[in-house]
Amino acid sequence: MTIDVVTDLLRSALVTALVISAPVLLVAIVVGLVMSVLQTVTQIQDQTISLVPKIIAVLFAMLLVLPWALGRITDYSTRLFESIPSSFL
Repeated sequence: MTIDVVTDLLRSALVTALVISAPVLLVAIVVGLVMSVLQTVTQIQDQTISLVPKIIAVLFAMLLVLPWALGRITDYSTRLFESIPSSFL
């Protein structure tokens, strides 16, 4: 196994992880921003007010993204296992 193969496998794993985590992170950022603006407008500065909606939104986003994410992970794993014999030649 050459350094090019290892580098390509690592790059592919990192890209897959970033693509899978991006939708959930974007939901968390948007909900956090909306809650921050809402707290600023209403002048309520309690930390738990922004935490609960963010947790609910992230869980809901994870449920929505789960089938797609599992498909991406399955595709990556299949490509990885299929490339094992050729990477040692």
